[in-house]
Amino acid sequence: MRVEKLDVLGVDLKPKKTGEQSISKVAIIGGGYLGQEIIRTVARHGLDVVFIDLNEQIIKTTMNSISSELDHLTERWELTVGEKKAIMSRIKGSLDYADLADADLIIEAIKSRTREAMVEVRKEVFKKIEAQVSDQAIIATNSTTLVITELSSELRSPERSVSLHFISPVHESKVVEVVCGLHTSKEAFEKVCRFAEIIGKRVIRVTESPGIISTRLVAPLINEACGILLEGVGTVEDIDTTLKLGFGFPLGPFEMADKYGIDRVVRWLDNLYAEFGNLRYKASPILKKMERANHIGIASRCGFYRYNEKLIKIQPDPK
Repeated sequence: MRVEKLDVLGVDLKPKKTGEQSISKVAIIGGGYLGQEIIRTVARHGLDVVFIDLNEQIIKTTMNSISSELDHLTERWELTVGEKKAIMSRIKGSLDYADLADADLIIEAIKSRTREAMVEVRKEVFKKIEAQVSDQAIIATNSTTLVITELSSELRSPERSVSLHFISPVHESKVVEVVCGLHTSKEAFEKVCRFAEIIGKRVIRVTESPGIISTRLVAPLINEACGILLEGVGTVEDIDTTLKLGFGFPLGPFEMADKYGIDRVVRWLDNLYAEFGNLRYKASPILKKMERANHIGIASRCGFYRYNEKLIKIQPDPK
């Protein structure tokens, strides 16, 4: 596909052909850490965004967090104050699924604890979405370890469903993984690919499989780092530094775990182990212990490292 000319914020400047389907409004289900990254990225590229969450306090917290992150960009001269205001004006939080009615693409990005809960909750969310949106709207999931064919199996029109996986940090990552389900139509798939290119991402077209590419690479890496740590081969900082300075990774495995959320990493591994039965996906006792203690990383300000009130890393957390 050809990527069209973009302005400095990534907005598509090429006029659409008459009758050409386009995406002008995106909805996100779930305003958690990754949901916020998707919201910011989409709104920065000139599209309206509505996100659905559980209560007004969460919506307020999410809006404040998005605003704060944009402030950091203005401080680094990546945005002007006027551009920040324009971005915020495109974002709306809501409790009501009826506000999805005019959305062209809806991306589910929720969190849940167990695989069974994740599947059933998402199926219900998909049905709630379908009851409100137009026949042309696309329903997508950001999940990697759950397959879109299963999640969309109870929809009236499963051909509208796609797996669209953003890699965190979304604004820095250059790729998205797009997956066809068993019933996904070519039109829905190509429309999502076009959307990904409009927001400045290279599309990786992936065959449906739990974990697809990114999670099946990252989750075992973090797990193996925990094994090295348990054996006393190196410290948390030693292992992170080796990967960063030795191989050019922007983050070490323990920094990744803290950023993604140790609870999320455990869910990834549990899902992959349940699917494939391979011991490399058996979550390390360290990860399980930290999850039980709610030492889940940046979100709790305590993981493999500790973080201050500005969520800046200050030291490894002694185990």
